[in-house]
Amino acid sequence: MEFTIQNAGERLDKILVARLPDFSRAQIQHMISNGLVKVDGQSAKSGHKMKGGERVVVDIPPNEEQIIAPEDIPLMVVYEDDDIAVIDKGADMVVHPGIGQESGTLVNALLAHYPQIIDMQDDPRAEGRMGIVHRLDKDTSGLIVTAKHITALENLMTQFQVRNVEKTYLALLERTPKTDKGIIEAPIGRDPKQRKRMAVVKEGKHALSEYEIIDLQFRDGRCLVKIKIHTGRTHQIRVHMAFIGCPIIGDTVYGYNRQRVGLKRNFLHASELSFDHPTTGERQHFQSELPIGLQNVMGKLREKSNFE
Repeated sequence: MEFTIQNAGERLDKILVARLPDFSRAQIQHMISNGLVKVDGQSAKSGHKMKGGERVVVDIPPNEEQIIAPEDIPLMVVYEDDDIAVIDKGADMVVHPGIGQESGTLVNALLAHYPQIIDMQDDPRAEGRMGIVHRLDKDTSGLIVTAKHITALENLMTQFQVRNVEKTYLALLERTPKTDKGIIEAPIGRDPKQRKRMAVVKEGKHALSEYEIIDLQFRDGRCLVKIKIHTGRTHQIRVHMAFIGCPIIGDTVYGYNRQRVGLKRNFLHASELSFDHPTTGERQHFQSELPIGLQNVMGKLREKSNFE
């Protein structure tokens, strides 16, 4: 696997953790210490600070490669052609296999539906992705676009990098923001106190979210908002909403530490997705309705049922 560093200032090991989601930090440290990672042709240490523009080559040993098996898992395909497939992902589905989740993922399902994507596995241009252009958290439902071949993948990856892709989400919040519309511009990085979480931190990456209240008819000050994200940071919406004191209902990581409305997931749904078709160039726009389970929660909250 090889790629070029885009951002300066990050440690080599942190970059590889983000680039190689199938491998643990310990596995990555092992590969670095054994000289299997080269920066501009030279071995480097885990803490090596990148300047930007370097070429990184990772020589993954055959016994370290993860074999991803096709699985005949039903998918809700919103649209497909020879180049792409737009999937309406359900909650509780992980997008890509990783430590602790080696099967039952969207990639396993895609391999069964579109066997040709296996050709991208060893293509360095795919950067370790088999058709996956972007991701949604396990508990987030909604639209995700996947590529069926390397040309489409590269095109869509570039569109994400230059922010030509528009992503809109629906979220039910525990509290109502102070303004009907707002922009949250706050950098996001690893929480220094809890490394498995993200947080708004001074040294984090630039992150920009835009929200608009669309429904206030819920008890206890809750509200439904439409959120557009202009960057793609890990857990961005969840972190930003919690940052302004309005966590997402059901989010036990960044909100309340226990479920308050009997919901076993986050009330966050990727409802709209727009991008240019990688072959025709025509603008594509897709929409997804809220899942029935989330609609039912909204209905019960309107009825002021006692969930406490």
